Amino acid sequence: MKKIISILLLGITIFTFAFSSPALAADAAAGKAVFTANCASCHAGGKNLVNAAKSLSKEDLEEYNLYSEAAIIAQVTNGKGAMPAFKDSLASDEIANVAAYVMQQAEAGWAN
Repeated sequence: MKKIISILLLGITIFTFAFSSPALAADAAAGKAVFTANCASCHAGGKNLVNAAKSLSKEDLEEYNLYSEAAIIAQVTNGKGAMPAFKDSLASDEIANVAAYVMQQAEAGWAN
């Protein structure tokens, strides 16, 4: 009887983890507000006012190995060159949301 209950509980546990959605997915809509407040002064419309060759277009992000949410998160968190680090001014979920928004806009060609 104990063996059957153990197998049943194990099955329920595996089923729960296998079919549950991730709880902490980045939110591109929330990222838009963070982007507007913190990034748009240099990156309005996906451009780069400091260095035009390094825009947030899909092509430029790919060229500079930044075409992933993880890479954008690292860049926003730690900064690089003229880009300041935001690790002390934005929460990690805000940075993840900005990365999701940038990826979404890069895919759409910054049409919005």
